[in-house]
Amino acid sequence: MTKLILETDNSWTKTKVKEAIFTEIAILKNAISRTTRKIEAFRQKYNALDTSSLFGKVDDMELIEWEGEEEILKELKTNLEALEEIEFEY
Repeated sequence: MTKLILETDNSWTKTKVKEAIFTEIAILKNAISRTTRKIEAFRQKYNALDTSSLFGKVDDMELIEWEGEEEILKELKTNLEALEEIEFEY
């Protein structure tokens, strides 16, 4: 859990900080959706759930891209979880 303590009497500042975090959450959710679609396209194209059985059988650059998308997805999910667990205290 992350607790964000914001000490200010300015309600505009409180609102903007919270909005900025919520905006970033929305951006991350969109990025997760796009990345998931890319991964699903690879899975459908090669009829496989992962790349391990495909090396040497298909275009290695596509497999590298697929693995890269998997890594990006993990990072995006980690970042999203970190922001979603923030508790605001004023």
